[in-house]
Amino acid sequence: MKKIRYGIIGFGAFAERAIMPAIRAASNAELTAIQKRSPEAARQKALEYGIPFSFDSVEALVSSPEVDAVFIVSSNAQHHAEALAAAAAGKHILVEKPMAVSVRQAQEMADAARRAVVKLMVGHMLRFSPLVLRMKEIVASGTIGKVIFAQSHFIYDVRMSQRAWVLDQKEAGAGPLFDIGVHCLDTMRFILGDDRVADVRSMMNNTPTSGKVETANVLSLHFSRGTLGTIYTSYETPYRQGFIEFFGTEGSISAFNFTPSRVEAVLELKRGEKGLVGSVTTERFTVPDLYTIEVERFSDCILNGSEPPVPLEQSLHNQEILERAVLGA
Repeated sequence: MKKIRYGIIGFGAFAERAIMPAIRAASNAELTAIQKRSPEAARQKALEYGIPFSFDSVEALVSSPEVDAVFIVSSNAQHHAEALAAAAAGKHILVEKPMAVSVRQAQEMADAARRAVVKLMVGHMLRFSPLVLRMKEIVASGTIGKVIFAQSHFIYDVRMSQRAWVLDQKEAGAGPLFDIGVHCLDTMRFILGDDRVADVRSMMNNTPTSGKVETANVLSLHFSRGTLGTIYTSYETPYRQGFIEFFGTEGSISAFNFTPSRVEAVLELKRGEKGLVGSVTTERFTVPDLYTIEVERFSDCILNGSEPPVPLEQSLHNQEILERAVLGA
């Protein structure tokens, strides 16, 4: 079976913990190269993990004939330049969320990929979760009626993060809004099947414009089909938690623990009866490694010449919403 050969750009703690194992576990992919800014550190990590090639520059990695596609796992501000370099070298591009730090950058990335005729996909791996797919199925079936309100929160203690750059506005673009809020936003849009957000409002404890990022925010959304929504994200909580919920005219669905891989998650479905909760049913899911599925699905689209499973236009609209939220805060 032919395998897509990947090079990881920005081989830090997250790539080491999540992306490298995902590529190696994927049936149609293999890891052939990594890039770190320090040549010695790159060599040491390649030796430690048995990776054939290591580079200290993006240009050198994307020029390698041993690489078919790149997985960009660097700081948000670097995605733009690195994606342009990869496209110019004819490499397919899987890039971590958020796509970029501005709409202009994201559009330039998309344009470069189209000109080079390479695949470009943003890593919204929650779209492959069996829990999320089941929630989408329930909403589409009309089981809970017309969805009138959706809400989500994703919180964690940023002091536990190994990515120091997430607090630097120049490298991150914004705080939890960009880092984890985009997961909530994309998942909410995916489950609703609503392509457009008509209105966006945001509140932050400080705006990400002075070298630092906001540490908490509330995003209010008005979807084009009428659903209202809110998203709360924070770096200031003592533990990690994710939650998502959809209220319809006939019932509601909700789930904690909707964001991580390799966990047990429970979906709760409530139905209304005579103005009260008439029934509560639950469904349990074993969520696999979503990064592995993401790599396999992206590799499939390269091998088969099909479109990426996460449409580029939807990722571009996510970036538009994020930018409107930051500018409107």
